[in-house]
Amino acid sequence: MTFPLKAILVLEDGSVISGRGFGSEKTVRGELVFNTGMTGYQEALTDPSYNGQILMMTYPLIGNYGVNLHHWESEKIQAEGFVVREICDKPSHRLSTQTIDGFLKEQDIPGIYGIDTRVLTIKTRQSGTLRAVLKTSPEDISSSELETLRYEAKVMPPPEKYNLVAEVSCKEVSILNYNNGRPKIALIDCGVKMNIIRELQTRGCTVLRVPYDITEGEINKLAPDGILVSNGPGDPAHPDIVSSTVRTLRQVCERYPVMGICLGHQILALAFGAKTYKLKFGHRGANQPVKDLRDNRVYITSQNHGFAVNPDSCPAEIEITGINVNDGTVEAMQHRKLPVFSVQYHPEASPGPWDSKYLFDRFISLVNGSNG
Repeated sequence: MTFPLKAILVLEDGSVISGRGFGSEKTVRGELVFNTGMTGYQEALTDPSYNGQILMMTYPLIGNYGVNLHHWESEKIQAEGFVVREICDKPSHRLSTQTIDGFLKEQDIPGIYGIDTRVLTIKTRQSGTLRAVLKTSPEDISSSELETLRYEAKVMPPPEKYNLVAEVSCKEVSILNYNNGRPKIALIDCGVKMNIIRELQTRGCTVLRVPYDITEGEINKLAPDGILVSNGPGDPAHPDIVSSTVRTLRQVCERYPVMGICLGHQILALAFGAKTYKLKFGHRGANQPVKDLRDNRVYITSQNHGFAVNPDSCPAEIEITGINVNDGTVEAMQHRKLPVFSVQYHPEASPGPWDSKYLFDRFISLVNGSNG
């Protein structure tokens, strides 16, 4: 089936990629990033960490198992747009309720297909992530409009200049899965994936989902047994994050066991005085090898981040416990004295791999241990 929309993807370097459109008729702007996962497109699209970004899948066929009601990581699609090589309009899976085209239409998100995503991935790896404008339309795009889109792609600020966390974080405290009160985990929502909540609930936790800008006093009033800092989009060193989440964690880390995941890992590093930096094109996929420096084991992990912790900036009390086998970036760390640790990757990964789910058990052990 050929979809009626036409589409173009305009990059900040002036490149124009023409293809076919699907999903919504719309113009969107964002940072073009690629994900190497062979499955999990529904989870990726609904991951709040993709806020401000146009998501490109490197696996060539997307939509073959459709979209279902179970594998949402938030209440909506978070990516600004979707870029694929080929889409399947006749999915086959017992849980499927709609096609990928119908999913994007329902969520008012545009997509482009019928392009060489391999070439685009190579370009991204060589030049780094690129700002982009994606437009779908029933009509051909005129030359004058094309020049306007080229200019927009060139001058638009990168998404990390905005406080993207504020756009995806909850606005008030909510109690999830009340379980006789203990263990009670304050989940600082920087753009949390639902599977993090599910993993805590599976372990019997009462989860207090709190906004990213919660204060020290507000946390103390909740009297949690531990704190988990979630994943999320954007720059961990954004001034609004430093003045809120980073500041609060700096104040409470000596009082509660703390676990950080992805952006939460970077925020924890900042709270202890380390620095972060932007990666050339980031790590996004389900097959990133991480070496645990404590036992020399290698775990295959799911990742989605564009920033990393500078190892040379880590203070003496922080021990780096994991590195990325591919490029040596910091993947895990722990405090030498306090019950505080974090990982750059996703132990809650859905659809997988599940190598690192044990980290939630480790966190709950620390929480229970601190409670006697």
